[in-house]
Amino acid sequence: MEEIERVWGLGILSDIQGSMAKKKRSRIVTLSKVAPEKASSDCYEGNRLDDLLSKLERSIESAKILKGDLPEKIWIKHQFAIGVNDVTRVLERMPRGEVQVPSKEDPETKSGLRRAPLVPLQAVLLASDCNPRWLTKHIPSLASSRQVPVIFVKDNKGGSLRLGELVNVKAALAIGVKVRESCINRTIDEVLGGDAVVDDDV
Repeated sequence: MEEIERVWGLGILSDIQGSMAKKKRSRIVTLSKVAPEKASSDCYEGNRLDDLLSKLERSIESAKILKGDLPEKIWIKHQFAIGVNDVTRVLERMPRGEVQVPSKEDPETKSGLRRAPLVPLQAVLLASDCNPRWLTKHIPSLASSRQVPVIFVKDNKGGSLRLGELVNVKAALAIGVKVRESCINRTIDEVLGGDAVVDDDV
């Protein structure tokens, strides 16, 4: 009798687990159907992307006039964090949840060596059509924890190529705009002030 109850109990348990798994699978399918629609409506693509990039190109050219005799590659590194690793590194160094102001102090590391002063990011431009997606998956939540807005760009799987053109590299999955009080920052302020600001929920 106990054997029958135990087998019957296992049968019910497997039925419950099976129905829970089906619900979970259907929920995942439902969410995956909703997410791409939201992503495509929030991304800069087509004419909106062209307008955004042309504004940024004009502001970069205007800012280059004031760079003096600094080599262009070094100047670009002063203005932008380029690539997923560089953007991640800068975001991780920023304190959580505060609006950032550049510090004039020379911070020291635990070993006593001086680190470069932290220049916070004003915004992150992120190619949302990269493959595989896990390369950039952590950036929106990391940027959100530092209150840095993320602007998603998409161009038929060529968003990284378009971003790379901005900073004279072949491709860039992510570009962080550093706070330098330049015309580049004013352009980003205009973009963020518009109704096309992208949230980090994608």
